[in-house]
Amino acid sequence: MEKEVLPLIIVGGGPAGLTAGIYSCRFGIKSLLIAPFGGGLAASVDRIENFPGFPEEINGMDLVNRMREQAEKFGLEIVNGQVSQIGVEGGLFRVIGDDHYLSRAIIIATGAEPKQLGVPGEEKFRGKGVSYCATCDGPFFKGKKVTVVGGGDSALQEALYLSQIAQEVILVHRREQFRGSSYLGEKVRANPKITLRLNSVITEIRGEERVREISIKATDTGKVERISSDGVFIYAGIKPNSEIVKELVELDPQGAIITDEQMRTSHEGIFACGDVRASDFRQVVTACADGAVAARSAYLFLNPEK
Repeated sequence: MEKEVLPLIIVGGGPAGLTAGIYSCRFGIKSLLIAPFGGGLAASVDRIENFPGFPEEINGMDLVNRMREQAEKFGLEIVNGQVSQIGVEGGLFRVIGDDHYLSRAIIIATGAEPKQLGVPGEEKFRGKGVSYCATCDGPFFKGKKVTVVGGGDSALQEALYLSQIAQEVILVHRREQFRGSSYLGEKVRANPKITLRLNSVITEIRGEERVREISIKATDTGKVERISSDGVFIYAGIKPNSEIVKELVELDPQGAIITDEQMRTSHEGIFACGDVRASDFRQVVTACADGAVAARSAYLFLNPEK
């Protein structure tokens, strides 16, 4: 028997997708959200200091769980699953995962995943000392020496978090100045447990069963040295999770979905929001704003007379 045609399906369960769900339900749209349980990159952050309304900070997973609870309160149906394909047939969208669904409109809020450095030893020791989530794996390195790679907000936040657990944190960044906020940069520079290795890059990760050593190359002199490290936490940017719609919508060179200010993509009826969307500023608060705008645009698409 053919599936019911839903007005709207939201793919992705982070702040952008959940906010889109909250607003779409408030607009009176029967909406289904499909996403693996987890809450996206935001859920992996130990402390979020800059989300309005939480002056005492909040754990990323706690914030996402509150959003999920609020979305369900407004009537959003949430299915735990992974979408593998989205196709178009007869003017409708067919969403395929563990099950298949039909809808008249789609909001893509699939977020992004961490980029790899691509250095020898990174893949070999993934899960054996190489990590992309300090909140997830930091407790395994209590009292040990760890390395954080990157200079953006995520790297700075996680270096500060790890400094509460590890004996020493080495922060490796290819430039002299951080890309992250000056507030976080000042906190990192003032932290006695964080050792800065600026104008430097990691060229190799080594060990036996687990990570034991890294090679660092100075970008100005070319000098390479080997230092001990029990773990390497990598924050080298993010890769948008746009694979399921790459044949349907226009992407930028980095693979992010191009939208207008109303979150409309190049394909009518498909909207995008959050980290999967082309943007030069990615924060939880902007993801939420994107989600609200995408929901409104979906509502206007489904109700052109409004």
